[in-house]
Order: sequence, then C-alpha cells, then structure tokens
Amino acid sequence: MLCELQIENVAVIEKAVVSFEKRFNVLTGETGAGKSILIDSINAILGNRTNKEIVRSGADKASIVATFDNIPSSLKAAMADQGYDSSDVLILSREVFAEGRSLCRINGKPATASIVRELCQNLVNIHGQLDNQELLDPDKHINILDRYSDLERDIQEYQITFEELLDLQKRISSLQMNENEKSNRIDLLTYQLNEIEQADLKPEEETELQNRRIVLKNSERITSSLHNAVSLMDESDSPDGTSSLDHVLSASNELEHIRALSDKIDSVASRINDSYFELRDIISTIQQILSSFEYDPNEMETLEDRLDLIYKLKKKYGETIPDIMTYAENARKELNQIVMSDELLDQLKTEFKEKKAQAIKLAQSLSKKRLDAFLKFSKEIKNELSYLNMPTVELEIDHRRTKELTPSGMDQIEFLISTNPGETPKALSKIASGGEMARIMLAIKNVLAEKDGVATLIFDEIDTGISGKSAQKIGEKLKQISLSHQVICVTHSAQVAAYANNHLKIEKSVIGGRTYTSVKSLDHKQRVEELARIISGENLTSISLKNAEEMLSIAQDHLKE
Repeated sequence: MLCELQIENVAVIEKAVVSFEKRFNVLTGETGAGKSILIDSINAILGNRTNKEIVRSGADKASIVATFDNIPSSLKAAMADQGYDSSDVLILSREVFAEGRSLCRINGKPATASIVRELCQNLVNIHGQLDNQELLDPDKHINILDRYSDLERDIQEYQITFEELLDLQKRISSLQMNENEKSNRIDLLTYQLNEIEQADLKPEEETELQNRRIVLKNSERITSSLHNAVSLMDESDSPDGTSSLDHVLSASNELEHIRALSDKIDSVASRINDSYFELRDIISTIQQILSSFEYDPNEMETLEDRLDLIYKLKKKYGETIPDIMTYAENARKELNQIVMSDELLDQLKTEFKEKKAQAIKLAQSLSKKRLDAFLKFSKEIKNELSYLNMPTVELEIDHRRTKELTPSGMDQIEFLISTNPGETPKALSKIASGGEMARIMLAIKNVLAEKDGVATLIFDEIDTGISGKSAQKIGEKLKQISLSHQVICVTHSAQVAAYANNHLKIEKSVIGGRTYTSVKSLDHKQRVEELARIISGENLTSISLKNAEEMLSIAQDHLKE
C-alpha cells in the first residue's frame, strides 16, 4: 500500500509530505486548492506521462517520492528479475526538470518510465472522470468483461494465432501479382543476379586490389631502392673490387686469429661473424624480391578496370562487397520464390485455411467464456448497485458476432442497463445520469479490484453529481472496500468524507504574491469543522457543526471492526 508521498516544487505545492493510512483516506479542500496535483503526482511516480509544466514557477525541478510497503510477491519477483532490490518496501522517485527531461528511480536505482509502468501496473488503480467517459464507449466494454473473466491466456493464444494468420495473408498477397508484373520482376532479378555473378567478387578483393595499386604506382621507386640497397652492401666501386660485405668478412677473419686470447674479443668476433651471414641472407632475400617483382604496364589498367566495376556494383547493390553478395542472395531467394510462386501460393493458401479455422475455433471459445462470465459479472454488479441505492438496476449484454476476425476475436459487446422497473435496457449513454454513471463505475471497479489484486484504489471525485442518501451509500461502499484494499478518495461530499479513517485537508494560501498549498491530517475537531464547511460554506454555525458532528459519529460507527 501507499504509505507516504513527498512532493517538492510540483505546481503550487512548494513542499508537502502526505502520510496515508491502511484503510480509507479522503482528501478534501476548496476547488483549485491542489487536490488534483496529488493525483497527478501519483500518476507521475507510477511512470505515466508527465511534462515540465508541473514544475513550480522559478524552480529548477519538481521532485516526487512515494513509499509503498507490503509489496506483493509477484512484484518483488518481477523487480528481482529486472535487477532491483526486492524487499518489502518499495521507494519510487521521479524528478522532472524545468527543461523537460525526467529521471525515475526504483529503490534508488535508475529506471526508465516504461519499466516503472510495467512493474507497477497492478500496484495502484486510479479512477478519474475519464473512466466514466470510457464506460460510455461500447468498444471498451469487452475489455472490462475480459479482465473480470481471467481470459488473459486465452486472449494471448488467440492473438498469437491471429497475428500468424495476418502474416500468412500478407505473404499470399505478395505472391498474388499479375503475370506481367511477375515477368518484369523475373527479368530484373535475373539481370541483377547475372551482373553480380559474372563479376565473381571475393569478400576481401577490393582491399587487396587497392593495396596492389599502391605498389604498382610506386613500382619504380621500389625497384630503385631495392637495387641501391644490394649495391651498397654487395657491390664495390673501389680499385681492389671489394664491397662492404667483403670488408665485414675481412674483419671477421682478422679477429678469428686472436679470439681465443680474450673472452671479449671472442664475443665481438662471434657477433661480426653472425652479422656477415645475416647480411648475406638479407641480400639474397632482396635479390629474390627483385627477381619476382615484374612490372607489367597493362596490369595497372586491368586493376583500375576491376576497381571501377566494383565501384559501379556498390552504387547499385550495397556499400561493400559483402553487401553486394547479400543482395544477390536475397535476389536469388526472391527469384526462386517467384518461379515457384504457384506451388508456394497453393501451400500458403492451405496453411491460411487451417490457421483461420484454428483462429475461429479459439474465437468461438472466447465468446462462450465471455457470455458465461457475464452471467456472474452481471449478478455481482447488480448486488453492488443495490447497495449503492440503485436496487432496481437490470444489466444485460448486447452481443453480436462480427463477420470477420478481429484482434479481440469475433465479438462485439455492449453493456445495456435499465435503472427503473419496466424499462427496456438501453445503452449507458442513453440511460445513466452522471450520478448513476459514478455508481456504476464504482461497482465495476470494486468487482474488478478483487480480480486484479490491486492493493491501492484511488478515486478522484467518484461522487460527482451525487448527494444525499446516494452519497452516503458511496461512503459506506468505500469504507467497505477499504476492509480489503487501501482506498484514497478525493471528494467534495461530506457524506463520503465522514467515513474515512484518515482525513487530509488541502489548503491554498497566497504569501508575498506566491501561491502555496499545504496538506495536513485532521483531528476529530478539525474534521467536524471541515465537514461543516463542506455542508454550509465558510460561515460555520452551531447547527452546521452539530450536524457535522452527528454525521461523523454515525459514519465512524458504521462497519466498525
């Protein structure tokens, strides 16, 4: 459950720490005091979309921290899988900067907003006015029934089959080209393949050719340097015909006679002798290189032609030779597919027919399970609405089969309702008032909460358009729900607020030309005064205070454990 919410520089709230209790928490205050800011902050902390507009004017960033305890084991396991600390306490934090970026953390470790949303999707359920509007959209009704029916696995199996069916349909369409298109495509692919295959490319060929071109362009310099190196070591212009290498050999012979007389002379003699043979081997190697280096004037022209061919192929088929070869392989596959298209098309059509039959069977199974579940769903909703002062409600389902398969099956489902005896059930948009819609949604939320296993339920002005006995019933229902779930409710109704275990008041003030909002938990006396204010306005009288005291006393005695 949500234990604490710390807010700093969020809209008109400079700094606030809000503590929530286990059971039923209400938030009251004048319109515009900032109640919606708390809901927006909780939405933000759960990884939902937010923007820089929430940052208080003049501040660099907005900061929100939420602490949860008694974390469900499924969430702890999911957190561990993602590499986060999975203790019984969960701390979510989010910073939204004035320039627009935001940072999320899970137990102090950075996280993306999408990861937070995924992990915490069943941690808190927030109900707002938008939910009532969604209830008026018949396309949403099937999702409500599916959540109640625990059909997640069935729907997933169907949707996998449906996607496979769409893929087969796409492949079939790609093969069903007319004969003229087929002939043109075959001609183009054949030409491209012949052009690439005739080039007989090798993966590393371009690099080797470029290296060879460098050698050829510098061939005169290379041969000249090699000749000069040999000449300097093994040829002589001296009168006696001796070369540098001969002089090294003579030096070695001179030392050979005296090397036995001194260890140092012996070492030097060995080194000179080794140098002579090393130089002789080097000269031999250079001469071999010279003998193998045959420059063909036509080779450069052939090499340039080859590089030019590679360049032209790269412009057509890819940035590198491996890219060109990959293009050729894909072209070969497509050509074979087209040539064999008739046979392949027949095969795919058979697969499509079998897959469609499988999808229809799964869709029919979904339909049956949905209709079976609606009987129980309808009964539970009617029981909830009866408690909420709508005892004569009749809830039916308008079920129609679609002609074609859709991502959700073959069902069109709309809830129909009759709020008065003798009336024919009709669409919610044509029957239900604002107050009735609020109670219907509360009934649905309560029924689904038991299925979803959500620990914290947040209701943002669930009582809009409701007063008197109906408002009292909503308060009783929220109190009842709080026996198994934490409930947080933003309300303008004294009847609802009176049932709370924890009453929080949001107040707005203007100091030095700046707006400030504070949140405080009310004691018994303060609660009486706040209820009286909601009932009769700012001018509190002894009668309004007495009425508020009585209302609070009756509500607190209700459903006591």
